Amino acid sequence: MAGKTNSRKAWSAATRLVHEGTLRSQFGETSEAVFLNSGYVYENAEDAEARFKGEADGYVYSRYANPTVAMLEQRMCALEGAEAARATASGMAAVAASMLCHLKAGDHVVAGRALFGSCLYIVEDLLPRYGIESNLIDGGDLKAWEAAIRPNTKALFFETPTNPVLELVDIEAVAKLGKACGALTIVDNVFATPLGQRPMALGADIVVYSATKHIDGQGRCLGGVVLGPKVFIEETLHTFLKHTGPSLSPFNAWVLLKGLETLPLRVARHCESAARIADFLADKQGVTRVHYPGRVDHPQHDIAKKQMAFGGPLVAFEVGETKADAFAVLNALQLFSISNNLGDAKSLATHPATTTHQRLTPEARAELGIFDNTIRLSVGLEDVGDLEDDLDQATAKLT
Repeated sequence: MAGKTNSRKAWSAATRLVHEGTLRSQFGETSEAVFLNSGYVYENAEDAEARFKGEADGYVYSRYANPTVAMLEQRMCALEGAEAARATASGMAAVAASMLCHLKAGDHVVAGRALFGSCLYIVEDLLPRYGIESNLIDGGDLKAWEAAIRPNTKALFFETPTNPVLELVDIEAVAKLGKACGALTIVDNVFATPLGQRPMALGADIVVYSATKHIDGQGRCLGGVVLGPKVFIEETLHTFLKHTGPSLSPFNAWVLLKGLETLPLRVARHCESAARIADFLADKQGVTRVHYPGRVDHPQHDIAKKQMAFGGPLVAFEVGETKADAFAVLNALQLFSISNNLGDAKSLATHPATTTHQRLTPEARAELGIFDNTIRLSVGLEDVGDLEDDLDQATAKLT
């Protein structure tokens, strides 16, 4: 298997996302090859022994590593500026593995309380089953982070912007607290995308993605990625993944590689349209609030300017006063499809209180700024004027 030598040290992100990590077989294929095999053949018994001992390069079993998956991991490293990466079967596999490979009974985790439902389950329900304590705090309050840290705190975990109302956590400030207490800072960077926010450059230790979202970009497959220091990824995390098995399908890895090639073009369009739609909604009768980090009226706009390259591809807003008002708007949409997914070429809308965050009590949702009249939009690649027309006719139903 021949690798492509990168003779240029200053390739831009767009170029790296097309070329980085490319491996070519003896057939010289243009597109990355899909290696759908589970096992590998050795030259002789001595070669097999050496590979299993780690004394010789080469693949052993696709649950451990695979050439197509390795290309995806290397390309993500080039994009993120990470030493190493491991791909997983889904974004939630990435989140769970990033913590479970590192933590043990008696350890403590501090997490921002504004988490996706499955992430909340891991922190609040799953970890304590194994003797790992956890605290949920207001991620935007630096003093709350300081107060929650204990001598046995081993991980600080949060997403920023948060799901669904796009609150922000100061990555640099929290990462400094993590360094001071010896805890790993783990950032879920899905909503910002790797082009919109660079957590490692701000001091984070580990970055996780649901590659299902913008990295794929067309709602085709599941996947996740964990990125971080070489020692953590290749020893601690790799051993955990090797023996627990949340491996990424080589075919899905190939789909994600194709997604990375167009990521800069798609994300630029998503974010440009999202910013325009946020402004459009802010002027609509019946819309009582718009959540978008790129707007100056976002309460943490100063943090957005410091750590984000753009406002992001998602918009949240409150319409009318009740769930019935939100449902009336959602049901009137013609271009936006009702779906709890995000990052698709197609524009999507969801009602968080009854979908992604339905397991929370109304009081807990209210603490997170999620109300019965909250709608989250994932802005797609359609003509933004058509999207505005769709939102215009849908919100008009309230009058």
